[in-house]
Amino acid sequence: MASLKELKGRIGSVKSTQKITKAKQMVAAAKLRRAQSAAEAARPYATQLEKIMGNLAAKVTISESSPKLLAGTGKDDVHLLVVCNSDRGLCGGFNANIVKEARLKAETLQAAGKTVKFYMVGRKGRPVINRFYPGQTMKDYDTTGVKNVGFPEAQEIAADLIQMMEDGQFDVAHLFYSKFKSALVQEPTCQQIIPVAIDTSAAANSDAPAENIASVEYEPDEEEILAELLPRNVNTQVFGALLENMASEQGASMTAMDNATRNAGDLINNLTIQYNRSRQAAITTELVEIISGAEAL
Repeated sequence: MASLKELKGRIGSVKSTQKITKAKQMVAAAKLRRAQSAAEAARPYATQLEKIMGNLAAKVTISESSPKLLAGTGKDDVHLLVVCNSDRGLCGGFNANIVKEARLKAETLQAAGKTVKFYMVGRKGRPVINRFYPGQTMKDYDTTGVKNVGFPEAQEIAADLIQMMEDGQFDVAHLFYSKFKSALVQEPTCQQIIPVAIDTSAAANSDAPAENIASVEYEPDEEEILAELLPRNVNTQVFGALLENMASEQGASMTAMDNATRNAGDLINNLTIQYNRSRQAAITTELVEIISGAEAL
């Protein structure tokens, strides 16, 4: 049984930890509002650009002369998984859930006979990926010196991916991040960014009345517009993923620190009860010894 001094020390230690988790929760709550606003503001542009890319790609005849960002390399053998994590912990299962989604995709691809490589953004997911897939990480993009990851970093990552594809280092790239739903819910997401995913469902729906199908004409022409928009689309999708990750990280951190603060409070109550019982038992023992000694005289 722990002594009174040990129990008192444990209570003080847990109280100090509770102050830290409470402060971390308040910081995360303050950052969450800004990060959520940034992520929600970026969604309409990214979504609309992706729709335009699909509409343009459906109108263009894909050939060997088409941009690789649209047509791909002509193969489907090497898949690059771009895994976006944070550089800090204390955010619950935020990083673990993204890595888990990437691992599921990697196992599915490897089971189909594909070669899987990794491009890591953020340092928290690296140890797990390196342990399960040694030697398969092509690059680690370091963000430890960046206070708030933003568009310049997204441009650098996108430029790296485009150059690696041009050099023939991979055929298909998938982006993994956590989409922000609420402070309690963050959804791990996988998105193909290279080559651009073409949604042919609208074109295949021949039951739609002709008057309901919008006819869009592009000037100058689809090929020239695609040549300009394809790199921008990669930049935008990576930037959107980084913003979603920032909001998800703060939401997960706020929730995790709130739970930790509550658990610390429960532990303090239990230790205080144990301390009072031990102290009461020690006082009772001393009284019994005094009374017994008095009666012996």
